[in-house]
Formats: sequence, C-alpha cells, structure tokens
Amino acid sequence: MSHVDGNLPDAGNAPGQPAETAEANAPNQKPAFENQTRAPQPAELAKVTTTTVVEDLPHLWAMEFLPDGRMLVTAKKGEMMVLSADGKTRTTVSGVPKVESSGQGGLLDVALAPGFADDGMIYFTFSEPREGGGNGTSLASAKLVMEGDEARLEGMKVIFQQVPAYDGDKHFGSRIVFAPDGKILLGVGERSDTPIRDQAQDLNSGLGKVFRINADGSIPEDNPFVKREGAQGAIWSYGHRNIQSAALGADGRLWTVEHGARGGDELNRPEAGKNYGWPVITYGIDYGGGPIGEGKTAMEGMEQPAYYWDPVIGPSGMTLYRGEEFPAWQNAFIMGGLVTQGLVIVHLDGDRVKSEERVPLEARIRDVKVGPDGAVYALTERRQGEGSSTILRVAAAD
Repeated sequence: MSHVDGNLPDAGNAPGQPAETAEANAPNQKPAFENQTRAPQPAELAKVTTTTVVEDLPHLWAMEFLPDGRMLVTAKKGEMMVLSADGKTRTTVSGVPKVESSGQGGLLDVALAPGFADDGMIYFTFSEPREGGGNGTSLASAKLVMEGDEARLEGMKVIFQQVPAYDGDKHFGSRIVFAPDGKILLGVGERSDTPIRDQAQDLNSGLGKVFRINADGSIPEDNPFVKREGAQGAIWSYGHRNIQSAALGADGRLWTVEHGARGGDELNRPEAGKNYGWPVITYGIDYGGGPIGEGKTAMEGMEQPAYYWDPVIGPSGMTLYRGEEFPAWQNAFIMGGLVTQGLVIVHLDGDRVKSEERVPLEARIRDVKVGPDGAVYALTERRQGEGSSTILRVAAAD
C-alpha cells in the first residue's frame, strides 16, 4: 500500500506562516520570546511518499533498528518482537517481565546499548506492578539473544525503579536515551492525578523527572542532587509533566518533549538541577477548561520551554534526523504526533526553534526512527478495541 502526501500548503498554511492555524486554548497567554510557539514553516515544504512496511501488528509502543536491518518492537500489553526488514517474519522474544498494561501502562520504550553489536545488551521501560500495591515506571536491562527462529532475553534485571509507587494508570512516560558518555537519561511522568502530580516539584519523589543513571543502574557521583539531603540522587531535572519524547541533539545534549493538558506540550533541553515548572507554571489550560494552578506561565527560578504547542500535538517518539533522503531535515528533530496524526519536524537555530513543519500521515504516531536507508519509519497506533499498529516508511516523493 502506498500513497503520496504532497504536504502542500493550503491558503492559511503557506510557507513562512505557522503550521498551526487553530485557535489556542489559552489565547491570552503570550510567549516569552519570539518563535517560542507557532514558528513559521520553512520556505520549502517536504513532499513525501508513504509506504506500509508492516501491518496488523498488536498495539505497539516503541521500535529500534537492529544493526542487520531487523526491527525490535515493544507491544503495550507486554510482548517484545523482532521483525524482519520486510515485516514478513515476526519472532516473539521470551523472558519479558510482567507489565501493568491498563490505561497508559504497559511495555514501553526500548533502546539498544551503545555496545549492542558486541554485547547484545538492550534496555527497556515498563509499568511494573510493585510489591505492596501500586505501580511505577521501571528500567530493565537484558541481553537479547537471537538464534535461528527464536529470540530471548537473558539475564533480565530491573536496574532502576521510579518511586514512590502509585495506584494509577496514567503518565508513566517514558523514553530512554544514552548520553555520549554512556550514562542513561530517562524521562518519566508525574502520574497525572491531583494532588500526586505536585510531586513533580518534590526532589524526594521520582515523579515528573529526568533521571541520569549509570548503565548498571547505580547513581553517578556528579549528579546535581546526589549530596543533597532529602533528594533522590538519580534526579537530573524536575518539574516535568509526562515525557514521551527524548533524543540527543546534534551536539550530544538531551532534548525532551512532554505532554501538556489542553495546550502546553513543551520542547525542553533539560539541564542539571533545573526546574521546568510543572504544575506551578505551564502554557495551556486544564482538561476541565480552567487554569492550571494559578494560571501562571512564568516564575523566577523556573525554566521556560524552548518551544510550546497550544493546541497540543500529542508528542511521542522523537529522533534527530541524520540521512540523505531528506537533506532539508538534516539535524532537525522529527517527532510523532498522536493528536496531529503525523510527523512534526522542528528545525533549530542553536537552542531556539527556527521553523516547524508538519507531514500528515492520518494516523496516531507512537514512535519514529530513521532507518538505515535514511527514510523515516513511523509506528502508528489505533486505540479502538484491542488496538493495532502499522509501520510506515516515509520517503522523499521525488
């Protein structure tokens, strides 16, 4: 199945104008600086062709390309699979732990260790049912062993747990990024409910944080709060809502995108020890229509997002584009839009957004990766009934 998305501008959506044309949920809120929201589209908009690579998959959450071109994917209900490059062969990976898959929970992100080609190590997150009740986001490591038509996890162990546990089914996050120094950067959610979400501001809570940990799960001694009494040493940054997008920029620094409520999706570049404001400051409004907290968008000691969206895009997987298929996207961030149902491409100029581009794919996009061929591979999800996923290949139309 193939079709061409011309991505052609309409009258209100021309190059140089913002991609977003809908009214903001909080129209009286003003950005703190130019292009913090609704940046102009680039002068030339990409024209793409979309091909379905694999369909009729279970409800997937994340994907990674293996060095041989096969794909490793996680399914929300707890299944991990290896797919052949053409999608015709599917091998279930044994040894996956039990997951809490109700609501937004399940088997979540997966990442290959930097030395995967030599040691076969992978890392994955899941919503883990905890002893004594409740659940939370956990990070596990294992060796992925593939022999013939079988695949299994060996030496699987949980190396890090978000605490406290909470009896809820929302805002688990999560995305795993390996920093250039081999440390793991892990973004998680704040569990959504009021008042538990207030713990995003609490350094003694693991809710609404970016963590920085060693590959064995231990805590680096140079973390910002490692010597502070009453603080979790694994915390890198705090005041986050629900991080489901994360990637390294061209210079090797971490960037994240977190979900807002009605408006307030945020692109941030989390720095050591800094507070990103949730739920004290935020753009957008609450789901019920009222202000979030006191309705403030700025406060001393709290960081402004590099960019925000109102209405939301519903951010999910995110990757830095490096490839030859789309020269104009080089070093841009490509992220999946669950709400906008397509790709969102953000072009940077230093630490600010220069332009924003959108490619409609008419499906909720849960993860995006750049393939070995330079094309962009998008993982779709459909939530009706049991839910099913498709992997799309997005290439240049020419």
